[in-house]
Amino acid sequence: MKSVFGLDEKIAGLLSYALGFVSGIFFYVMERDNKFVRFHALQSTVWFLLLAVGGWILRLLGTLPVLGGLFGFLGGLLGLLSFVSWIYLMYMSYKGAEFKLPILGDVVWNQVNK
Repeated sequence: MKSVFGLDEKIAGLLSYALGFVSGIFFYVMERDNKFVRFHALQSTVWFLLLAVGGWILRLLGTLPVLGGLFGFLGGLLGLLSFVSWIYLMYMSYKGAEFKLPILGDVVWNQVNK
């Protein structure tokens, strides 16, 4: 099935993850009809915004004198989670799967299917 700009929906879904929340917002705004693309675009937007905010908070907490090292370590783990989830979500989208992240995926699915 085709999507915005005549792209295959699997390619558009993959591209909605390519630049994190930026590409997610772009594809969510541009795509009006294809629910597969809208789902992946909104999931990308929310997931990568949550990861970015979490990273900013951990970097801020990493400046604390006593627990800074722990928060720095957690920030590193969050960065690894971001990278692995980015690759995995692009892969699943390219396969044509509507892979839902735990909890977040259901919320996004309900929003797209209103």
